[in-house]
Amino acid sequence: MPYGYLGQNQPNQTVNNSGVFSITDVAELQSQGKLGGSLELIAEETISGTVSSVDFTSIQENRYDVHFMQIQQLEASSGGSNYITIRFYESGVLETATVYQTANQIGTASGSFSERKSTALANIELGVQTNVSEIANSYAYFYNLGNSSKYSFCTSQGFSEASVQMGFGGGVLPQASVVDGIHVAHQSSFDTVTIKLYGVKQI
Repeated sequence: MPYGYLGQNQPNQTVNNSGVFSITDVAELQSQGKLGGSLELIAEETISGTVSSVDFTSIQENRYDVHFMQIQQLEASSGGSNYITIRFYESGVLETATVYQTANQIGTASGSFSERKSTALANIELGVQTNVSEIANSYAYFYNLGNSSKYSFCTSQGFSEASVQMGFGGGVLPQASVVDGIHVAHQSSFDTVTIKLYGVKQI
């Protein structure tokens, strides 16, 4: 079926079309998940009160090759400089062994830079520190979670008020398996945070 287009004709357009999208075109494309944006909200958790971790156990790993997570307005409840951490559920079982590998670059407004890296951690550290009563925001992309023949890994970026600090990096679970859940924790504990998990559509 030929579909229309949104916007004006372009001189380099290579695909024939029948004009502006009709209501029928829009309805059919939306039903196929091909219209209306590339992110689909899977789950959202809002914490107000001391909680050490949050689990996302219905991540629709069979549907999405890529997942996107937003960690918004995180405030820690105790401790000094601590990190947000990720663990994966493999077929419903949380992997807690020191098998994760991670590498992050940390920088501050004062000009200091440092690296955090390891080939034997019990979690993946997201590249941003948080202190008590300071706000941090971060996001991460996850790849291959539902693919039993590939490693599951993530990339992340964040910023916090802790010494006006930024961080970026990534991590991997170096074993081919089906990951069907994501465990998000804080090295002290969350006081307030909103975490949203999205699936990234292939359009």
